Amino acid sequence: MTGTFALPPRSKKPRKRGLTSMIDFGPDTFGWTGGEHGIRGVLECAADYIDFAKIYAMNALLLPAETVKKAAQAYRDAEIVPFAGGILFEYAWQKGQVPEMIAHLHKLGLTGVELSENYIELTTEERLREIDRLQKGGLKVVYEFGRKNPVEPMSFDYVAGLVDEVARLGIDHITVEQCEIDLLAKTSPTALADLQRQPWFEHMLIEVDPYRFPQQHAQIIKDFGPEVNLANVTPGQILRLEGFRCGIGRAVDYSLLTR
Repeated sequence: MTGTFALPPRSKKPRKRGLTSMIDFGPDTFGWTGGEHGIRGVLECAADYIDFAKIYAMNALLLPAETVKKAAQAYRDAEIVPFAGGILFEYAWQKGQVPEMIAHLHKLGLTGVELSENYIELTTEERLREIDRLQKGGLKVVYEFGRKNPVEPMSFDYVAGLVDEVARLGIDHITVEQCEIDLLAKTSPTALADLQRQPWFEHMLIEVDPYRFPQQHAQIIKDFGPEVNLANVTPGQILRLEGFRCGIGRAVDYSLLTR
């Protein structure tokens, strides 16, 4: 056999499928990204495998501004979209300070923000108005669906309408809160298979639980394939996750060797 010695091909950036959104906790046991040098070390090894980088929760306020600025610059240099987590938006919305938040994110060099409804609940009109306000403020909006503590499994019809609703505003993908996936899986043994058959599934990023690595991540790849869109992957898990996508690792039975 002749030819290039390389791993099987996978989608390249800018991707529409097989997206990985990394969560940057800052200095943390899930991967030390405390400051520019920690982040650049991660990116030196794995920048090609990261599409988005979420600055965790309130870290855009909790960390020193200069630290966040350097982090945002490092991500932009690597062609990764850095964005603030949705809890920051929810805090700003509750305080009536969304314009102040937008100005703050621009000062930090963060080009996007997640609009979530984990603890707040927006009407359709409010949601569309806030997305419009954020976009007109020059930010890329990453929309997250779901509650931190859902009491009923997601309705496929509702999510379909939501995907269509935000798509009309130029949002290509929505992130689904990990707790929503967990609850859905408990409702029926076929629930996840039914989810994959939905025509809007390709527009979803499934949140994974860093504490359930590698088993959960590997199982999702087995269930949905290597081009599944995943969010909340930690810096310390990025490289191994990409290996799972390629069939590398005991968690995926080294399927690379049996294809």
